[in-house]
Amino acid sequence: MKKFSVKTIVAIGIGAALFFVLGRFVAIPSPVPNTNISVQYGLLAFLAFVYGPVAGALIGLIGHALIDFSFGWGIWWSWVFASAAFGLLMGFSARLFKLDGNDFNKSALVKFNIGQIICHVISWGVVAPVLDIFLMKEPADKVFTQGLIAGISNIVTTAVVGTLLCIAYTAARPKAGSLKKE
Repeated sequence: MKKFSVKTIVAIGIGAALFFVLGRFVAIPSPVPNTNISVQYGLLAFLAFVYGPVAGALIGLIGHALIDFSFGWGIWWSWVFASAAFGLLMGFSARLFKLDGNDFNKSALVKFNIGQIICHVISWGVVAPVLDIFLMKEPADKVFTQGLIAGISNIVTTAVVGTLLCIAYTAARPKAGSLKKE
């Protein structure tokens, strides 16, 4: 079993806390009931891309469970698992595209966004609605509409927020040879 580094454990804790804060206090209500336009998925996509699938899954799971718990209606596990699935899938997509998170050039940003679109489609088009139907006995038309709206809005916000985070991360990293004495 692979052990987590301290850096990854800290990333999970900070990532889950930021996911919670963004999801709880920066969410924009959508016209579909119980569905928000959420900016936290850009953060989750970025962290999963950099720290891997297990970190992404835990950030999504813990962060989304905290959001639901804080609203007081109980934890909606189908959507919590969909957030965890998104983080997990984003972490795997980084490995699939063989990106190390240190250089988000144009090609890497395109791959990042292709990955996030596929991961959102799976999470909000399949995982959340199917679990809603089986776990919560919700009507299919309702949950697939919610999943469609959540998926589309999450794709857009992840494309903006996630891409900006990738660009900022790359710009902030020391470049190879930049610390050599002249």
